[in-house]
Amino acid sequence: MADDTNGHRDPFDFPRHWEADVVLSDGGTVHLRPITPDDAEQLREFHGRLSERTRYFRYFGPYPRIPQRDLERFSTVDHHDRVALIAVLGDDIVAVGRFDRLHRGESAEVAFVVEDAHQGRGLGSILLEHLAAAAREVGLARFEAEVLAENGQMVRVFRDAGYQVSRAFEEGVLHLEFAIDPTDESVAVARAREQAAEARSVHNLLHPRSVAVIGASTDPTKIGHAVLKNLLEADFNGPVYPVNAEHRAVRGVRAYPTVLDIPDDVDLAVVAVPAASVDEVMDGCLAKGVKALVVVSSGYGETGPDGLSAERRLAAEARAHGMRVVGPNALGVLNLDPRVRLNASLAPKLPEKGRAGFFCQSGALGTAILANAAGWGLGLSTFVSAGNRADVSGNDLLQYWETDPATDVVLLYLESFGNPRKFARLARRLGRTKPIVAVKSGRHAVTPGLAATGVKVDEASVQALFEQAGVIRVDSLAQLFDTALLLAHQPLPKGRRVAVVGNSTAIGLLAADTLLAQDLALAGDPVDVGAQATPEEFAKAVREALERPETDALVVVFVPPVAVPGTAYARALKEAAHRTKPIVSTFLAVEGIPEELKVPGKGSIPSYASPERAVLALARAVRYARWRAAPQGHFMRPEGIDAAAARSIVDERIEATDRAIDDRTAVELLRCYGIDVVPFRIAHSAEEAAQAAAGLGYPVAMKATSERLRHRTDLVGVRLDIAQVESVKAAYRDLAALSGKPDVYVQRMAPKGVSCVLGLQDDPSFGTLVSFGLSGVVSDLLGDRAYRAVPLTDTDAAELVAAPKAAPLLTDYRGDEPADLKALQDLVLRLAALAEDLPEVRSLKLEPVLASAAGAFVSSARIVLGPPPSLHDAGPRRLR
Repeated sequence: MADDTNGHRDPFDFPRHWEADVVLSDGGTVHLRPITPDDAEQLREFHGRLSERTRYFRYFGPYPRIPQRDLERFSTVDHHDRVALIAVLGDDIVAVGRFDRLHRGESAEVAFVVEDAHQGRGLGSILLEHLAAAAREVGLARFEAEVLAENGQMVRVFRDAGYQVSRAFEEGVLHLEFAIDPTDESVAVARAREQAAEARSVHNLLHPRSVAVIGASTDPTKIGHAVLKNLLEADFNGPVYPVNAEHRAVRGVRAYPTVLDIPDDVDLAVVAVPAASVDEVMDGCLAKGVKALVVVSSGYGETGPDGLSAERRLAAEARAHGMRVVGPNALGVLNLDPRVRLNASLAPKLPEKGRAGFFCQSGALGTAILANAAGWGLGLSTFVSAGNRADVSGNDLLQYWETDPATDVVLLYLESFGNPRKFARLARRLGRTKPIVAVKSGRHAVTPGLAATGVKVDEASVQALFEQAGVIRVDSLAQLFDTALLLAHQPLPKGRRVAVVGNSTAIGLLAADTLLAQDLALAGDPVDVGAQATPEEFAKAVREALERPETDALVVVFVPPVAVPGTAYARALKEAAHRTKPIVSTFLAVEGIPEELKVPGKGSIPSYASPERAVLALARAVRYARWRAAPQGHFMRPEGIDAAAARSIVDERIEATDRAIDDRTAVELLRCYGIDVVPFRIAHSAEEAAQAAAGLGYPVAMKATSERLRHRTDLVGVRLDIAQVESVKAAYRDLAALSGKPDVYVQRMAPKGVSCVLGLQDDPSFGTLVSFGLSGVVSDLLGDRAYRAVPLTDTDAAELVAAPKAAPLLTDYRGDEPADLKALQDLVLRLAALAEDLPEVRSLKLEPVLASAAGAFVSSARIVLGPPPSLHDAGPRRLR
């Protein structure tokens, strides 16, 4: 191991993105950061807490204390050839990992040690991930390690990381070597561990064994009183500890002056004190070992910059001391499992236990959601209203609900996104087994308070993200409940053929019209049993419709007759229901799940106030079922890509501000990704234009270099199919005069085809989107563009090319020879690879791209480079 530190590097100056909060396998958290010389004393104390066995495994000898020389060497590194990361919990170092470059080459020796009390929490795997990421940044390609053969735990860390490890054994020591470039297996391993750890952290929050209410008040108007009251009235299955310095009891329950005075362990603390007092409360919670906080106090990010700073400090301190935080400014959390019965919230009215998990941000809205859910008969498994979402976010809940056996449907009310790239990844995976229904507010406006909690994102970005991830997007809470009732109680439809049965021709026709408008198909003519039909006749018609093989789903429309109560028909419908085909019903003036339509477990039949709402809910379920059954696709990286050369080009030309690169550089950069631009030259005179045309070969196209004119055939800024010298010269003179510039493009004519436009655009919150559409004024005017968020699968690429309304023009729409769609899809995937590799590409536009049977030919490109602002979902595990 090298002893010398590179004296040219400041040991305090490390890459700030190497710092991270991480979730451990038991759901706790630690703070990870590079070591500095100031950590020497904490490192000495850490070493002193290690057992003899742990020291022996790490140093191959007893090594009872660290000599001063070694202490300085271990705590002073150059963050390039020698790197050390420490895991900090509170004020203590609990793990250290390091690597030392070998012989100034591309290999480094790696080692780490974890304090005995924290072994088995996944710290070794996390350190290895972060060390490997740092090593790749400083130009390393391989790790080597010496491990005692009897140190099985350390051997498993390397073996299970997903790398291809080679090993040699000599005199009781294993020598391990492996390349540190991410592999499919290593990424899958890391993400599986991430899911398990983050799900566990939410499990700790929703399944506490004990709860403290800090700020529990005897005043019924205070939030601390409301939280305690709700906890007690829900009959929480565990001890509840009021914390109140002025009273010995609150609501008849013994109170304690501080959380530290509580004699037993506290898993969850609900904080209901003013924001100014939270720092003091935090100290007590950290010392007590509380696992999670729900901060219902306001006065943070929603108040402005100072409040936002306090909010970030709150989250950082909690994470660094092992805790997750819901809030601040949160409504709270619920778990309706009868074995838990947790209502750690300000909501007095609760729905029944059910199979839907709900996440929202707004507290006021959360109260309304819970009241509506109770009224509509929508049962919930768990509910989290996260307020300002300083820590726990919708992404954490997606991780939890993925493996929660009590949740079948996921409901989201989102005001802003934390990490949209991660949301897309998690939702795409979760949506394959459990439907996700989401309302995204701020579609047309963003309030100042909302702007403080998240970045406003482009509407096209949100839509692209949801479509790719299979999220069922709705526009209102009413639509969310409509859809949730169906998904929570009925099976998914196997197709789009829908039967209609009812006792009113007019309402049956309304349902049929709405079905056809939603791109569903009628499974036969609507059946009208007549206004005088008995419940038995009504049930018989329902059974017959469901038993027809061409029926995938059923809409029942019913107007209660005067003579017979509607409840008799509802019971008849329930008895006739088919358990494998979904049913939606309209019993006019009845909404939700009426008692007569309830079935224990899955099978209750939702009722809607109008046939249109019933059909819209069913249409969303049909589209989701189609997405879920479609091939998932594979993340594709086309062949023939030279990422290293592309990186070199970008690094040489990156500017402090966004700036378009010149044509020659753009062509060179695209060529690194296997994208060829049709050959062209820039002429500065009529003679040069003629020479360029001769060199390129006739016929040629000529274009003005002015941005205003270069794609405008209507302004005569483009001349096509020029086949003679004199015509070239005349075109040059016209175009130069038109644009007022002496520069004119001369380009070889591409094969004729449909003119398309492809591009990359960087959303400040979502990362990069790939766009596709057909060129032309009409497409521009109507916004006929499709978008997908990077990364893309081959299925995403195919769907993107087929998504614009004008896409049929690429096929044999008018008897024309169809374009080579595979070539367009390949071009999309190459752009996606470029976007993944080069976040400095802020925007890119290929226009026109001529799509024909002969392929896809890029005629022009414009690329803007700048500092990358995107929030990516790559690299080692971290709380983002």
